[in-house]
Amino acid sequence: MEFVKAFLVGGVICALVQILMDKTKLMPGRIMVMLVVTGTILGAIGLYEPFAEWGGSGATVPLLGFGNTLWKGVKEGIAEDGFLGVFKGGFTSSSAGIAGALIFGYLGSVIFKPKMK
Repeated sequence: MEFVKAFLVGGVICALVQILMDKTKLMPGRIMVMLVVTGTILGAIGLYEPFAEWGGSGATVPLLGFGNTLWKGVKEGIAEDGFLGVFKGGFTSSSAGIAGALIFGYLGSVIFKPKMK
């Protein structure tokens, strides 16, 4: 049942973003930045963590979850290193995900040989 809930939560987030893309003239890059910032703000005010615990991977995998991960890293970085943690914490907490995206993106491009349009 946990997988179904995660699927539904992630699907609802994606559906809402698709509606936003279809009904506004915002470019996809701006919508992506808006999602990360929204996840960061929701994490900062304490609303995203209970939602992530309830929604599981459906709430943590989308860009909202990435923003929340950045916020948690900055909060931990400030606790450990003071003001320097503002700059260091987000990179530390999200480094594995970013590295994975780069490595698997590169491997995908090597395997499938994409062409410019």
